[in-house]
Order: sequence, then structure tokens, then C-alpha cells
Amino acid sequence: MAQLSDLFGLSGQVALVTGASSGLGEECARALARAGADVGLVARRADRLEAIAAQLRSDFGVRATVAPADVTETAAIERALDSVEKELGPVRVLVNGSGVAPMSRAEKHSREKWDSALALNLTATFEFAQAVGRRMIERGNGGRIILVSSVMGGRANPVHRAVGYAATKGGVDNLTRQLAIEWAKHGILVNAIAPSYFPTEMTVDPRVGKIPEDMEAEMIRRTPLGRVGRAGELETAVLFLAAPASSYVTGIVLPVDGGWTAW
Repeated sequence: MAQLSDLFGLSGQVALVTGASSGLGEECARALARAGADVGLVARRADRLEAIAAQLRSDFGVRATVAPADVTETAAIERALDSVEKELGPVRVLVNGSGVAPMSRAEKHSREKWDSALALNLTATFEFAQAVGRRMIERGNGGRIILVSSVMGGRANPVHRAVGYAATKGGVDNLTRQLAIEWAKHGILVNAIAPSYFPTEMTVDPRVGKIPEDMEAEMIRRTPLGRVGRAGELETAVLFLAAPASSYVTGIVLPVDGGWTAW
């Protein structure tokens, strides 16, 4: 266990997770806390953040603080970052997990839906990474930035009609590479994880509490492992990219997809 801690332990480090009130963002926060990191939680739903923070403190004995914010507002990003660093200390690991997937066929996709996807999935992702990156550069001791992309960043979506989402995730993939090469000299490693389908608020029909059967059947048909992702299966990817021993990994987009992208 001590050897594993040397490889993957984050004790004494401060992590900040956006989109932490549900879904994959919440899972990333749990993974980082499990490894010993103190965690700042950022999203719009303060009540959900408080409940998750309390659970992280209870389950893992770490410090956890919340900073409710709409990350599409530049000033709110700086306020949230100030709040987390005031409570926990300098952010060493950032996970950008905020996202939205407005649905409609491309020929009917409104400018409003397009702009909402662009604002949250790409612009806010860049601005939060930029804000944290600036501080890491000023401190001179590097850090880790992990963006949450999607397998749809590199290919079209055969299940959902979400042209804005697909376009923004393609942008996230190349944003990852560009930040990685620009900030490598500062010791800042920038990578992304690219999940395929998991049961989250984006995919589950709230009326029945599960992914619609016809959609899940198509997801499964296109996944070599023959199922959608399960809770907890994203954790090791996040820990790998945040881990002290992954110090020679930057600029990658890591699929967590049951083989989806192997076709």
C-alpha cells in the first residue's frame, strides 16, 4: 500500500473540480479525495455541493470546500478559485468537468443551444484552465490540469443529435494539446479523459431513472465490451493523470470507453 501511495497518492495536494455536483464531475472529486487530496467543489447547485463535500470529509478524512459558481462568467471563475485557495491552499490539480449537451437535429439546432454548449463546454473550460494555469506559472512548481472531453470529440455521435456538443468536445481535444505544449516548460501537465456513455444526468431519463432502452441498445451495440460504463470506472483514469508518477504524460486524450474508439 505504501508503494501504491508513492505512485498514486495525492495526500497534501489541493484539487479543484468543476461540474462537481453530479455525474462524472462528482466521480472525479471522489477519486481525488480517495487518493488523499483536499478538494474544492465548483458548480451551480450549492445544496448538492455541500452534501458531496460532507460525504468526502466523512468517507476519506480530507478537507473539502464548496464554491458555488456559474463558470460561464469570467468573474465567477476568479471568485471560485480565490475561495477554494483561501480555504485549502494553492490548487495543484484541476479537473474541468462542467458540461452540457443541448439536443436537436443539426438543421434545427438553434443559435441559443449552440452558444450554451460553446460557453460551458469550451469557453469556460479554457477560462478556468487559464486562471489556474496563470497561478501555477506564477508559483513555479507546476501542476496537473485534466479536461473532461468525450469520445465524441474525435468522431460523430450515432446516438444523440447534439451537434454543438460534438463540436465543442472536438475543441476540447485540441485545446488539451495546445495547452500541453505551451505550458510544458512550466511543469504543467495538461491531459483529457474522453468517456463514452455512462449513466449520468445527461443520459438518464429522469422519468424512469435509467437510459432509454432504445438508446442504451445502440450504445451497447457500438461498444466492444457490450455495456455502458459503470460508476467508478472513470476513477482510475483521473488518478493516473493526476498521479505523481505520471510525470512524463502530457497532451493526451485518454478514452474510457469500453473499446468504442477501437473500431
